[in-house]
Amino acid sequence: MPEIIGRGAEAVLRKEKFMDGYCVVKERLKKSYRIEELDTRLRKERTKEEARLLSEARRVGVPTPQVYDRTENVLEVEFLDGERVRDLLPRYGGEKRRALALEIGDYIAKLHNRGIVHGDLTTSNMIVEDDELYFIDFGLGSFSDSVEDKAVDLYLLWEVLESTHPEYRDGMWKCITEGYSKRCRSSDEVMKRVDDIGKRGRYVSDR
Repeated sequence: MPEIIGRGAEAVLRKEKFMDGYCVVKERLKKSYRIEELDTRLRKERTKEEARLLSEARRVGVPTPQVYDRTENVLEVEFLDGERVRDLLPRYGGEKRRALALEIGDYIAKLHNRGIVHGDLTTSNMIVEDDELYFIDFGLGSFSDSVEDKAVDLYLLWEVLESTHPEYRDGMWKCITEGYSKRCRSSDEVMKRVDDIGKRGRYVSDR
């Protein structure tokens, strides 16, 4: 029997048997508040886009689940039997966290160099399996060369570190940005925009 392993506003995730192992089936749900034709088109486009993003990320050297199949609103991908970075960080020593953060920054840079914005860079969307880091769930992702989009991508990760991992925030962020800056061709522009976004947020919260 399929096992539901996740449920969100847009989709449900099921773990199902696939050949000698398992896969994850992501089904985008019908939205009754949308016009039916529009709903069908949006689900189809987003499913197709996510499959493209996953495959292209793998092509440029960022490990992601392999895409097995895609229909109009269903995406079938490799099941990763690992742990989320969110849960691993408390068990990692300083050097291991540093190495992981450098790798996270390097992978984000590879995505951004290709014009891929993940859209939901959280430690819940990063999995370590057999000591290899994977990025998962590109459901909110897009192809974009916008400096603003790339900066927002990174700033979301900063906010996640601040809210979920405050004790590791500064050390992790320093290493993530170090790994990012070494690889990303537009890192100076992007990191300056990240600072600008942070200042905007502080200005709004102080009003």
